[in-house]
Amino acid sequence: MATNTYCTATNYGKNFFTHEDRNAFFLSGHPGDVWVVGNNPAGVSWINRVSGTAKTKAEAQAIVDGEVETAQVAWDALSAEEKSRNSRPVKYILP
Repeated sequence: MATNTYCTATNYGKNFFTHEDRNAFFLSGHPGDVWVVGNNPAGVSWINRVSGTAKTKAEAQAIVDGEVETAQVAWDALSAEEKSRNSRPVKYILP
């Protein structure tokens, strides 16, 4: 069985996830409204509660990569002064 499951869900603010959720399963948010969720009953229940849409890891990674690439293009267009204030977004592999 996979350790994590992947979904997209729009964070609607307060109570999107709770302290209890964070204690019941792994949860991490990524660009493009991608969420990596511990694959257990509590995690699956959370995905349903927030009207999440299940994704394969490859689909979720493609969404994140697209968002990072868009952010890289925007960063590349900044002036040298603006670039000095923050670093260029970097692609990474989802857990």
